[in-house]
Amino acid sequence: MVRRVLSLTSGRIAVAILVLIALLAVCGPWLAPQDPLATSDNTLAPASGAHWLGTDYLGRDVFSRLLDGSRVSVLGSLEVALMALAVGAVPGILSVYSGRVFEWLTLRLADTLVALPFLLFAIAVIALLGNGITQAMLVTGALVSPLFYRVSRAATLAVARSPYVEAAIVSGASTGWVARRHVWVKVLPPIAVALAQTIGVGFVIVSSLTFLGIGVQPPAPTWGGLLASDLGYLSHQPWAPVAPALLIMITVWACNLLADAIRDVSGEAGRALVNRRKARARSGASAPLSAGGPR
Repeated sequence: MVRRVLSLTSGRIAVAILVLIALLAVCGPWLAPQDPLATSDNTLAPASGAHWLGTDYLGRDVFSRLLDGSRVSVLGSLEVALMALAVGAVPGILSVYSGRVFEWLTLRLADTLVALPFLLFAIAVIALLGNGITQAMLVTGALVSPLFYRVSRAATLAVARSPYVEAAIVSGASTGWVARRHVWVKVLPPIAVALAQTIGVGFVIVSSLTFLGIGVQPPAPTWGGLLASDLGYLSHQPWAPVAPALLIMITVWACNLLADAIRDVSGEAGRALVNRRKARARSGASAPLSAGGPR
């Protein structure tokens, strides 16, 4: 699947952007030219050679804070996606094989989680457990998990009714063996699409919470926190929110683009793409032979 995704132009663009964002998260604190927490008297300064994106209302270098805050945004979005995957995908697969009681309970739980407003629930949990980005992201991931539950359940239902799965069950194969051998291979592509989309949703959630000052204590820099601090001084620096907002938009767009690329190369669409390429390769190989033949 990776090769198929990279064979598409949209897939290569999405992977390149996400790899760049990941490198910023890993190396951003060391690439920051100045201390992101150091204040100075040079407040609300415009962009210059010393401060590429200017300074904020406390004289802190905005470019350094942007680089340093990328780690929190990336890790938070990954925590949301992985928590949602762990909580939603496994029960979604097991609900098809584990009896009507387990199916009914998991369906009702998924409906309940969908009905809960994740932002208010995350605020309530943070009030109980303390203001930390990890607590907020794990709770938010649990609230987003019904997406993975429904995707994995729908894909498992489609596979469970296939003749080869029914034959394996009749022959005495265990549910775990059937899930590992037949179900997981078919369920993986839609789960990969949902995972890419959820990472993008995670960026929006992290940015929204940190914009409200939830999850990260100031003066720790975050992309959402930079947006919030810049909005108070638009009359002095109207361009200030552009950089963090653009980073958030490009990252979410790349995640959605990657999800579209995975969807395009998986299932029937993926097989059709492979067949078309094989046909073009055969026609390209036969063209020189026909051109060099007898006239």
